Amino acid sequence: MKNFGAYSIQKFYSYSFFDSQSLKTIYTLNQTNTPEVGFLDSMDYLKELLEESYINFCAKKDNEIIGLMVCFREGSNYSSRNYKFFSDNENHFIYIDRVVIKEEYRRKGIANHLYSLIEKIATELGSPLCCEVNTFPENKPSTEFHKKFGFVDIGKNDFEENSVVYYKKSAIL
Repeated sequence: MKNFGAYSIQKFYSYSFFDSQSLKTIYTLNQTNTPEVGFLDSMDYLKELLEESYINFCAKKDNEIIGLMVCFREGSNYSSRNYKFFSDNENHFIYIDRVVIKEEYRRKGIANHLYSLIEKIATELGSPLCCEVNTFPENKPSTEFHKKFGFVDIGKNDFEENSVVYYKKSAIL
């Protein structure tokens, strides 16, 4: 666990890291941040997502969960069409599936810390970081964040219910 003053970040690999109340909190945090992040069909789907993921980070202030990052590697058994874009176009990568920060804690550097942690891992692996951001409905704060963090646009896709831009940040070697 890393402590950044007012909050801490914990790395975890499975939903079993959390008790049932914490899982409910994460589920609610995700659902209140749609459409910026993908809707989860159920608590069981959240458990499946966390179990299939490569690595995840949880931000806490005191004992309150205030943020979450879920990441996958290439070769994962993940059916996301956005993940599939990177699987079809990259040999090695870390896919940032979702980052959720509780509204009152946004713009306080938490996402920067989460991205710095996953970037360090990507650098050690020699893998780029990949993600997508909604362009419809527009998620302008996320687009600005990713550009500022050094991500570049490598593609776009229009779906029936939304549109996305695909971003990649090459590993720093």
